[in-house]
Amino acid sequence: MQLTLWTYEGPPHVGAMRIATSMREVHYVLHAPQGDTYADLLFTMIERRDKRPPVTYTTFQARDLGGDTANLVVSAVRDAYERFKPQALLVGDSCTAELIQDQSGALAMGMNLPVPVVPLELPAYSKKENWGASETFYHLVRAMVGSAKRERPQRSAGQRPKANLLGPTALGFRSRDDVREVRALLESVGVDVHVVAPWDATPAQLQSLTDADFNICLYPEIALTTASWLQRTQGMPFVKTVPIGVGATRDFLTEVGQLAGVDVSDALDAAQSRLPWYSRSVDSTYLTGKRVFIFADGTHAIAAARIARDELGFTVVGLGTYSREMARDVREAAQQYGLEALISDDYLEVEAAIAAAAPELVLGSQMERHIAKRLGVPCAVISGPFHVQDVPARHSPQMGWEGANVIFDAWVHPLMMGLEEHLIGMFREDFEFGEHGSHHGKAPAKRQEPEPLLVAVAAGAPAWTADGEKELKKIPFFVRKKARMNTEKFAVERGIAQIGVDTLYEAKAHYGK
Repeated sequence: MQLTLWTYEGPPHVGAMRIATSMREVHYVLHAPQGDTYADLLFTMIERRDKRPPVTYTTFQARDLGGDTANLVVSAVRDAYERFKPQALLVGDSCTAELIQDQSGALAMGMNLPVPVVPLELPAYSKKENWGASETFYHLVRAMVGSAKRERPQRSAGQRPKANLLGPTALGFRSRDDVREVRALLESVGVDVHVVAPWDATPAQLQSLTDADFNICLYPEIALTTASWLQRTQGMPFVKTVPIGVGATRDFLTEVGQLAGVDVSDALDAAQSRLPWYSRSVDSTYLTGKRVFIFADGTHAIAAARIARDELGFTVVGLGTYSREMARDVREAAQQYGLEALISDDYLEVEAAIAAAAPELVLGSQMERHIAKRLGVPCAVISGPFHVQDVPARHSPQMGWEGANVIFDAWVHPLMMGLEEHLIGMFREDFEFGEHGSHHGKAPAKRQEPEPLLVAVAAGAPAWTADGEKELKKIPFFVRKKARMNTEKFAVERGIAQIGVDTLYEAKAHYGK
């Protein structure tokens, strides 16, 4: 076990709570001590939902450990059923309750309640949140659909094909807006949405999943296990392409057309994203070749790398994920960019990898946003773990044509802000910015520059003179760290103890050959 200040994912019972909170007519009985109820805050405070998650806690205390804690489970399950009358019950343990081994799921199964009871065995010390969500969704669907092969209703003449959207959940990055965009994409090619699950679905609707013609797996972390099982047992094919980015959206529609038997050429011709045109504009070509480091969940990391290289002309210098269940997919994607994937849930290791790669843009989670801020590098958030800023009031999808527009704005604008800072740095000493006044009619406050004689960078490393440090600050901030590292390396190799202006430009000339 490793103590940490930050974590990319919570324990697996938080994943189970995401499924229960996403759905209607489902209730989750969680065997947990006082203190494990903190998870409610994720939904009511961070995601700003207007009601509590549908969870009943057994809430045992230290004094209960000497008695019969199993009886608390039975009482809580009975009370939850009587009070909420759900269509299905989930029963499981928190990471703390797992240690006392009360087998809460088995206890609930033995109560013979008149609704399906799904026991959740989620090993809290070897698995994490997304895995817990995936397993919960899979077992719930399996309980409602059953393993026996069902006959799919024949589609009448003129009836449009139907698809299920699998994977959107509470605490899912832009899930709410992505569902709206994917609905619009399917409508544009004449395909109806049958059930969206687990988002806003009921157990009764899960029973009818097999009435659709095929499934669409929007978030493999959550829905790949379920979609694969439905394909294996019910013969339901599923769309594997996640429509994030212009190229992926075109591939998505093509795959939908093949499974639904519909012509999607008109929808492809009417593509509404402005990203391709903006990417070819003068402003954006100015950014071609920018070095980008990507670290996110598996779905968004793979999609972001494709957009960065193929649609925006960036150079991918780092690719990784904290989703160990998708490590193989991310490793295969990284090979396409000549990289070795970083698979880790240690944010300090991620920070070290970003610093070593010296990118000009970081695409990641809120973790990487903090890391990039410390390193002075622009950053755009593309994935969970969840933060209150990831639930914008406006429509802000990642998928579909509009999602591509949102991505362009979110990724390119931080770089453009970097250029503006560079210009301010270049013209800082111009008279319009100086004490003689600006074109706005008044002089800005005079900036006080620190004037250390020497700036030490590390024990044993060459020191920077005040002039050298001042000259270094004229370099754009998003490449300044790279320039500093190269200059120090240049100085060390030549035995130079102090780095001044001359050494800085000698290093620049050396590496610019």
